[in-house]
Amino acid sequence: MKRQIAILGSTGSIGTQALEVIKEHSDLFEVYALTANNNVDLLIRQAREFMPEVVVIANEKKYPELKEALEDLPIKVWGGSEAIAQVVQAGPIHLVLTAMVGYSGLKPTISAIKAKKAIALANKETLVVAGGLITQLANEYQVPILPVDSEHSAIFQCMAGEWNNAIERILLTASGGPFRTTSLQELAHVTKAQALKHPNWDMGAKVTIDSATLMNKGFEMIEAKWLFDVKPEQIEVVVHPQSIIHSMVEFEDASIKAQLGLPDMKLPIRYAFSYPQRLKCKAPRLSFTQYNEFTFEQPDMMRFRNLAFAYEAIKTGGNMPCVLNAANEIVVDAFLKDQIGFLQMSDVIEQTMQKADYIENPSYEDYVETDAMARRIARELF
Repeated sequence: MKRQIAILGSTGSIGTQALEVIKEHSDLFEVYALTANNNVDLLIRQAREFMPEVVVIANEKKYPELKEALEDLPIKVWGGSEAIAQVVQAGPIHLVLTAMVGYSGLKPTISAIKAKKAIALANKETLVVAGGLITQLANEYQVPILPVDSEHSAIFQCMAGEWNNAIERILLTASGGPFRTTSLQELAHVTKAQALKHPNWDMGAKVTIDSATLMNKGFEMIEAKWLFDVKPEQIEVVVHPQSIIHSMVEFEDASIKAQLGLPDMKLPIRYAFSYPQRLKCKAPRLSFTQYNEFTFEQPDMMRFRNLAFAYEAIKTGGNMPCVLNAANEIVVDAFLKDQIGFLQMSDVIEQTMQKADYIENPSYEDYVETDAMARRIARELF
């Protein structure tokens, strides 16, 4: 019986690669639901190719166009963000890939967990915003959360067979982004075009900017804290420009395990879909003679302050990581619209964290209110 998969964010970088994985292993997987935010043209093409049971467009203004384009097919067509939270509850679904960008992934992930669907998590902001709530619900409903980020998949793979052995340290690798060697003075004049040129990975615009500021690595640190039940001080970010070692785990006996491979997001996607099995693929293999030098550096938190803010937010706890994420979403959007400078993004995030109201033990409703509050504060700062 084929595993029925719902892909939330099917038109993004992760979503499109997930569909390639499903196509490569069509004897094992089948698409049950596809959702997108705005890209109705690509969603239509995907629906016609994969013939899911349901498609959902979050932007309700584009619902009529989607509905009309698919009216000759036996596909249910829904619109609105609430519909995305509903579709993940469908009985036939075995696994939900959450590949939506940002805060928008939180509600449907909660809905899927409560429906006892396995989660393939590519939306790191879900654990950044509400890691305590998500892990509590996953334990309560006995739902596995399978990491799709390359770094967290690497840690997960290093932990296979080691679940009873305590982690001493997680070494979370980072490429360093496009500005690893750029001076602080030069960073003040960075353009959107420069920031969108990642040296190793092909990602969506928002994640690429987060990688350039190292906020992405800060988010991954917070995500790792929740996924692997460790303290922030046990997670060390290490800059590894070659992006071949995707992360490492050190155990109490001083042994370190690493997961290596060429940069290819289809590897962690495939592993999350098939876990605990590994599926054969035709991807290029790593040649150690071609990559005969691995280097490592400490991240510079003076130039890339967002990483420091992430450590500060998770150590503060409560709703502060939610504030961090909301402010970051606002400034990245503004930077992509040429409304704010590269270094100014960090200034706004810092001031938002200082001005926002702190809640020590937030409920889901508190997260919703915090997100709105932090966005409002951030917008007023530029």
